[in-house]
Amino acid sequence: MGLLKILLVLALCIVFLFCGWTFATLNTELVSINLFFFTLPEASLSLWLMASFVVGGIAGVVVSSLFVMILKLKLQAAKRKISSADKELDQLRTAALKRST
Repeated sequence: MGLLKILLVLALCIVFLFCGWTFATLNTELVSINLFFFTLPEASLSLWLMASFVVGGIAGVVVSSLFVMILKLKLQAAKRKISSADKELDQLRTAALKRST
């Protein structure tokens, strides 16, 4: 099963590399990007498209990581609150048992 997984990953990598190479060779026109305040230097269309894809992916990972960290912090706070409530409940139970004896 492990060998099949390695072969499948290798085949997918080869397919993606081939698609990227084909995309790069078919989109060689030089373009410059105007960003209102400044203009980026001329580069091939494929380079700008791939760069924007990579930057977008990295931005997505960063934003997702921030949300995950916020949710983990909220989970830890909730666990602390539950722990303190459990301790208080145990104290109340033992206090009630001591009074009844």
